[in-house]
Amino acid sequence: MEIYYTPNFTRASHKLLGEMKIKAEEAINIFRADIDDPRLRLHKLHGRFRNCWAFSVDYKYRIIFRYGKDDEVILITVGDHDIYD
Repeated sequence: MEIYYTPNFTRASHKLLGEMKIKAEEAINIFRADIDDPRLRLHKLHGRFRNCWAFSVDYKYRIIFRYGKDDEVILITVGDHDIYD
């Protein structure tokens, strides 16, 4: 799987503090190794994000992504539940 990062994702990830940044990197590594890993709590989104999916970094933080062509995944943003607004 090829993972791409949007500029928005990069900006949002730089704003994460200490341990949360490490947890986000760990979640991405788990995602890369096994997209179906139950720790990620992968789920389809609705509303304005209806073409996107999300997986959990922890109970509060999520990473929103969408599938691209072939075996591509585009990470859109990372943050707490406010990213859905």
